[in-house]
Amino acid sequence: QVQLVESGGGLVQSGESLTLSCTASVSAFSLYAIGWYRQPPGKQREAVATMTSGGNTTYVDSVKGRFTIARDVAWATAYLQLNNLKPEDTAVYYCQIHRTSGTETYSYWGQGIQVTVSS
Repeated sequence: QVQLVESGGGLVQSGESLTLSCTASVSAFSLYAIGWYRQPPGKQREAVATMTSGGNTTYVDSVKGRFTIARDVAWATAYLQLNNLKPEDTAVYYCQIHRTSGTETYSYWGQGIQVTVSS
């Protein structure tokens, strides 16, 4: 059973930083694409940052220049560095990894972690 364990959330003030971590119980972590998503209160979940297995990254416009997605393949861990946080960044953040092998797609989600930014 694959598990993704998230950590690093919390309550911070506007302008401060957090680092979210997501450690996966998988082998061959480098084969997985990574996504960080968030769901603000009363809103739909949205993709915040993604990284392909090859290391290419994308970001939603609202976090460009402030958030950075990264990974440590040796430790099977994905990171999301959140800088210059704003109250509108308040949400539950989820990590996801997925890969395709032949006709099979393997997709796993973390449990979610709360980030609250006060003004």
